[in-house]
Amino acid sequence: MKQYNQIKAKHPQAMLLFRVGDFYETFGEDAVKASKILGIVLTKRKNGSASHIELAGFPHHSLNTYLPKLVRAGERVAICDQLEDPKTTKTIVKRGVTELVTPGVAINDQVLEQKKNNFLCALHFDKKQVGVAFLDISTGEFFVAQGNLEYVHKLVQGFAPSEIIFQKNKNKEFTEAFSSNFYTYKLEDWVFTEDFALDTLTKQFNTQGLKGFGIDNLTQGIIAGGAALQYLSVTENTKLEHISNISRIEEEKYVWLDRFTVRNLELIHSHNENATTLIDIIDDTLTPMGSRLLKRWLVLPLKDEEDINERLNAVESLLLPENNQLRFELGEILNDIGDLERLVSKAAVGKINPKEVIQLKKTLEQIEPIQKILKATNAPDIIKIADRLEACSELIVKVNHQLHPEPAIQIGKGSVIADGFNEELDELRKIAFSGKDYLQQLQEREIEKTGIPSLKVAFNNVFGYYLEVRNTHKDKVPEEWIRKQTLVNAERYITQELKEYESKILGAEDKIQVLESRLYNDLVLSLSKFIRPVQRNAHYIGQIDCLLSFANISEKNNYNKPELNDGFALNIKEGRHPVIEKQLKSGEEYVANDVYLDNDTQQIIMITGPNMSGKSAILRQTALISLMAQIGCFVPAKSAKLGIVDKIFTRVGASDNISSGESTFMVEMNETSSILNNLSPRSLVLLDEIGRGTSTYDGISIAWAIAEYLHENPKAKCKTLFATHYHELNEMYKKFPRIKNFNVSVKEMGTKILFIRKLVEGGSEHSFGIHVAKLAGMPSQVVQRATKMLAHLEQSHGSSDKEKVQEAVNQPDMQLSFFQLDDPVLENIKEELVSIDIDTLTPVEALMKLNEIKKMVGGN
Repeated sequence: MKQYNQIKAKHPQAMLLFRVGDFYETFGEDAVKASKILGIVLTKRKNGSASHIELAGFPHHSLNTYLPKLVRAGERVAICDQLEDPKTTKTIVKRGVTELVTPGVAINDQVLEQKKNNFLCALHFDKKQVGVAFLDISTGEFFVAQGNLEYVHKLVQGFAPSEIIFQKNKNKEFTEAFSSNFYTYKLEDWVFTEDFALDTLTKQFNTQGLKGFGIDNLTQGIIAGGAALQYLSVTENTKLEHISNISRIEEEKYVWLDRFTVRNLELIHSHNENATTLIDIIDDTLTPMGSRLLKRWLVLPLKDEEDINERLNAVESLLLPENNQLRFELGEILNDIGDLERLVSKAAVGKINPKEVIQLKKTLEQIEPIQKILKATNAPDIIKIADRLEACSELIVKVNHQLHPEPAIQIGKGSVIADGFNEELDELRKIAFSGKDYLQQLQEREIEKTGIPSLKVAFNNVFGYYLEVRNTHKDKVPEEWIRKQTLVNAERYITQELKEYESKILGAEDKIQVLESRLYNDLVLSLSKFIRPVQRNAHYIGQIDCLLSFANISEKNNYNKPELNDGFALNIKEGRHPVIEKQLKSGEEYVANDVYLDNDTQQIIMITGPNMSGKSAILRQTALISLMAQIGCFVPAKSAKLGIVDKIFTRVGASDNISSGESTFMVEMNETSSILNNLSPRSLVLLDEIGRGTSTYDGISIAWAIAEYLHENPKAKCKTLFATHYHELNEMYKKFPRIKNFNVSVKEMGTKILFIRKLVEGGSEHSFGIHVAKLAGMPSQVVQRATKMLAHLEQSHGSSDKEKVQEAVNQPDMQLSFFQLDDPVLENIKEELVSIDIDTLTPVEALMKLNEIKKMVGGN
């Protein structure tokens, strides 16, 4: 317990899994927490002077089952192992922390999600700018950036880190800027200094400076990067050869998607349970590297026309009829590719098992077939990627020569090193595994020599191997045999030859384990020189996988190649919402719509129309089509000619942020402010129901002022889709030439409406809110009362709104004046009639109800 307390004192904030024999034990508060999270038994026992201490443990071989549960519950877990063989010491076994696993620092496959990066994020708050670093220890990817708080917030939303670290004295800044949903850890202030960060990073990359990485002018980003690396050292991660590169996230290279837009467009996550997101539709990748890269492409769409067209042309080439077979063959190979990034990272930190080394080798063996297929496409943009792949044949030869073709998962569980690689190992295996043959031969030889037919060789734990002779033959025993034991019917002897062989056979298995362990560790160490080429292969295979995914989903979902240009117009013909169209019932067709926007003639489109008619879908699909085009994917439209956008802003949906004390209206105004303060001429703005969180006149006034600002702003006459319930805004087109009215059409059939979902020119006068209430299953009494109120309000001309409502409320709701209502029987009948829901009443129920009323008035 003294040893435990010393180690626990070094890691007070971590749950300590303390190896004792074949178990990992937790003590005290850790045990109480572990028992609740893992559902394991909590016990108490006396320990020295303490009256008792709580204890909870599990078998050491179950670590991979229990560790992920602890980490996902937000625990930092320090794994304390025995550092020496208990057989070699007579005192307490030496122990130490071999790994500190946190939500953001993990290599264990059971903790990680295969298709998602596991980023650790470091933030450095400066007076004017914030530095940010994203580091995934499981893949070796390392990114830095800096900018204002809004930009960094957007990056954090897009990269979705599992853990955020920042300096202790910046807790207030962090809390104000970010939600409490993140797992955080605070580091000492001295970690966040430029000199320390430069020293840490240059040591890691073995360079004089950081100019070669293109980040030398990002002071705040460098400090954040240094803090991230220092945190890996704090968590006992010292073997970091696979972190061999650091990249800058270039703000000017990617489309600005603020944090609200990433959330509102439901690109990767949704607040709605079990909702389908855009990534669910377009991710048809076959490798973990491809899936992780696609998520990054989606939150960082490109702005460079050449880069975008490179991806689009590659997708177009893959879709050519002559390449169909090649596309199929490529998919078959990619399906069998292992997670190269994480496998080579495990090799770098020395935590790769023999089966994973074979998987790494088998994956690299697929490089040449992949290159062959890519070159056969005759597509320049694809051949360029093929030429960058490296076969790594030296690694393949090395593994084939040294490792057993089907090795055990760990040393000591079977053969790991190949036969014929090491003479000493082969000799030891011969002794250990051919021992029975040798003993059989020895037994036959001695029977022949002594003439004792019943002689047998056997073994026990007291004195090892022996020869047993029955008493009837003991006079034939040679003099040189040494008697070891006398039984009732027999005697047991040993010989010099038997003793020598015993020492050989008993020591062989231990020696095999030690020798295999050394040879395997040497092999893993030798893999380190292949880290960079394997990481590059992983990156390029990820790219190929993403492009193949785009080709496959484009063919499957009838997407077409968009045309991108450096103009400002956005012209979409028969555009569809990629997510909604996949949710339709069988046989139901999505109603496609045209959208045209530019900065000179039709800059702002006011879209009116009933609730549920599809206004929001048109807004979102316009943004998604632009975004999909700029990540290099074909789009759900008959055609799309798109001027490249540099920023996409959305203000859609209503959501209270109660935990921060913000109402729906406050959230709406915050998001809209963010848009108006960051506009550019190439921006695409989507505004849905602005101002509905406040009173009608306030809402109309704010919505009008925002539309006017977007139209009149001299710096940014940006393309805008403005969906609204306020029909008063339809008047704006008279005063502002670039504002046009459109509505999502409906067909009225008596008292019913049919949603056509087609965007047509002109304004709409009705919201049909009562019809939607009826569709939602609102009680018929409420619907009928609302219809009467609306009719009266629409008929009241000249009155103020307050007077109109008062008049409507005072209108008699039920015409029951022919009843003398002071009669209690008639009062009961009135109540009975009011409570009937006519819309749901069957004819039989109606007759029965009539019969009940008849009885109430004394009828027979």
